[in-house]
Amino acid sequence: MIRFSRELFELLYGTDRSVLAAQEKRYNALAELWHRRYGTGDKDADFASLRFFSSPGRSEIGGNHTDHNLGKVLAASIRQDCIAAVRATDDNTVYVYDPGYNADYSINIGGSDDERAQAVQKGAACTDADNPPREEKGSAALIRGIVQGFKNAGYKTGGFKACFTSDVIAAAGVSSSAAFEMLICVILNNLFNGGKIPLTAFPAIGSFAENRYWNKKSGMLDQTACVLGSLIAIDFKNPAQPLIEKIPFDFDKEEYALMIVNTGSGHADLSEAYSAIPAEMQSVARALGKEHLRDTSFEEVYENLCRIRKTCGDRAVMRAFHFFEENERVDKEVRALKTVDFTSFLNLITESGNSSWKWLQNICIADKPESQPVAVCLALTEHFIRIHNAGACRVHGGGFAGVIQAFIPRSLCGAYTSYMEKALGYDAGTGQKSPVFAMSIRPAGAVEIPT
Repeated sequence: MIRFSRELFELLYGTDRSVLAAQEKRYNALAELWHRRYGTGDKDADFASLRFFSSPGRSEIGGNHTDHNLGKVLAASIRQDCIAAVRATDDNTVYVYDPGYNADYSINIGGSDDERAQAVQKGAACTDADNPPREEKGSAALIRGIVQGFKNAGYKTGGFKACFTSDVIAAAGVSSSAAFEMLICVILNNLFNGGKIPLTAFPAIGSFAENRYWNKKSGMLDQTACVLGSLIAIDFKNPAQPLIEKIPFDFDKEEYALMIVNTGSGHADLSEAYSAIPAEMQSVARALGKEHLRDTSFEEVYENLCRIRKTCGDRAVMRAFHFFEENERVDKEVRALKTVDFTSFLNLITESGNSSWKWLQNICIADKPESQPVAVCLALTEHFIRIHNAGACRVHGGGFAGVIQAFIPRSLCGAYTSYMEKALGYDAGTGQKSPVFAMSIRPAGAVEIPT
């Protein structure tokens, strides 16, 4: 059995012995998987050659849909993570195997995008990176984009064989894709760049990959929270060099738990709804001669309101109003945490949730009134909070689907879990996973784990 750094494992996963034992078993199972898929006949030699990496998911605490307009956010990495067992190769091919996502493919990463395009025009066959298999298009496209981002920045790249597994909830708003992106970045950094590239360089590369290779509007909130770890406040006014501050706060000391509820609907096929939010916000900014809302103000919008409503539409105006209020709210949340004013913090979480529901309008999909899982879970949670006179809740991440977030007193976590499980039809006897998760903030971001 491969043994891992106990100190780092405790930092990543906590001190509970059963949890640490389960994680060590998880990593060893991944090594066995690598050996069966790529290995030689010598298991000991294979195990000795492997390197292991971990990248966490993230929870957005404040700043719902503010990052793409250069706003402020409050976010934290969580203990759920995406991990990889990796060995470098001497070619320019990336091999990916992840049975959990039915992924088994290779990508030729040699040359630049322009060189590949010229080769295709001349009749050369497309590689998986140029035209990945349909079922693998997502992750293959992201890898290709990240590799190109490394090349654009002058960093080294190379081939490797990797097996992946993840317990970050997919398509649910806890950044499973960003966790994967930052994992690939750290792998390339440590295998081919001596680990010398600063972690703060990777969020821009991940955002580039999503924007260009997924055709999905992406800021850098998710990637920054995943790669850096801990509870952090981020100001994206200068996106090339965002201001990042770690906030030393322990929710456990307040006897509160950060809960995530999977509403039962995924984020897949919602790109148009997500992309409309930054686009509409930016339309308001452009109506004032600016590129982003961060360069404008509520007062400017108010002074030009009749013209902007006519030009951009009322939903765009409401989303702009949300941006201005939410941006200020992040500062207030940070101040409340720094001064240990937890009551004010919970009130601000409630305000954020109300703003997302009424102003940002990312709870329900307009043309699907019969399907409102996020709204139902928020209503149920608000009812629970009202009965017990404790807690706060809000939509989490992109919205429309996925998960909601709740801060619940630890003494009520069991009751809240049972309440939501029953409402969502959870049956432990079927072997399905509970839709309710108690999250812990992880102090470390994307890392290599020594053996």
